[in-house]
Amino acid sequence: MSNGNEIRPYRLDTPEEAIADMHRRIAATRWPTRELVTDRSQGVQLKTLQELARYWTTDYDWRALEARLNALPQYTTEIDGVEIHFIHVRSPHENALPLIMTHGWPGSVVELLGVVGPLTDPTAHGGQAEDAFHLVLPSLPGYGFSGEPAVLGWNAARMAGAWAQLMSRLGYTRYVAQGGDVGAAVTDAMGRQAPEGLLGIHVNLLAGAIGIKDKLPAESEQERTTLDALNAFTKDGFGYFLEQSTRPQTIGYSLLDSPVGLAAWMLDHDTDSYYKISRAFVDGKPAGSLTRDTILDNITLYWLTGTGTSAARWYWEQGRFQAAASAAGQAPPPVTVPVGFTTFPGEIWAAPRSWAESVYPGLAYFNEVDKGGHFAAWEEPELFTTEVRATFRPLR
Repeated sequence: MSNGNEIRPYRLDTPEEAIADMHRRIAATRWPTRELVTDRSQGVQLKTLQELARYWTTDYDWRALEARLNALPQYTTEIDGVEIHFIHVRSPHENALPLIMTHGWPGSVVELLGVVGPLTDPTAHGGQAEDAFHLVLPSLPGYGFSGEPAVLGWNAARMAGAWAQLMSRLGYTRYVAQGGDVGAAVTDAMGRQAPEGLLGIHVNLLAGAIGIKDKLPAESEQERTTLDALNAFTKDGFGYFLEQSTRPQTIGYSLLDSPVGLAAWMLDHDTDSYYKISRAFVDGKPAGSLTRDTILDNITLYWLTGTGTSAARWYWEQGRFQAAASAAGQAPPPVTVPVGFTTFPGEIWAAPRSWAESVYPGLAYFNEVDKGGHFAAWEEPELFTTEVRATFRPLR
């Protein structure tokens, strides 16, 4: 652990034995029989996972990601008793706006690497200098290269407070924040806490919709379609969510014992992403930047850091925090900074504008784009970059 406010350089150097052990475990996998259906309704399909395992041990190169990460400025610093890992890329344009972006589950900083160049150096990627950002990409506590919380209470609100400390420690007195999935919950909490210096937020998942879905508008066809998708998720796509929010330790034993078991658990997230990932392995047809190699970058990161269990615990923490607030009749404080929201069509529930305005009255920016899904920055980095630029342009 570091002392005080110390910021230390970080470099990834994976022991060869850790990679060899992973390969041995993959080779020793005990496979179930094939599912009895032709879709994903019984879970991750055998053909998909066997092709993933084959590629993992014969073609995939972890050292390539290691080199890619080590080419970026990486650091760690202790905040509230947890060692936080983060990538910090300053733009060559000195008037750039600082931006902290937060990944989700089952993601990591890997899902955000494709937007680093376009956001920090827009003139090298077809953009304008006035759209540049100084970029901070932290690993959530208990995820990837960050340390595991050793005490209870690390919900989205506490993580949001840690991010405010991080930005202050880096010397940023004015900044913006962005997030999807768990990162959307953390970014939402930042907007509600409104720490000094936070100018605005952008999210691409309406995380707050689950708890108030029966109160959201359901009059138009688009609204009813979205509600149907959300109801379907909470009835039939909710397995990982329910297990991690109630018994993360139980599933965690499997996640740390079998690489293939970990991969299956991470793939079984949402229908759109699953089929895109399946096509990448079975048919060799990636969806944007969601390729076989980048998918395995993310899974391997979880395996080698041994953070399957600690990452799952966030759902337990957040679920209990929200249940306690609900039981006490405590509504979350309003967001007092400008909010931008982008709807990607393949999202678990692709929220219409009326839903976004219900959660964020006075919504400052809203757009529905024509492609992309849950892992928007990963899958469509160019389109995602355009949305982030547009959201924060008025706040510079």
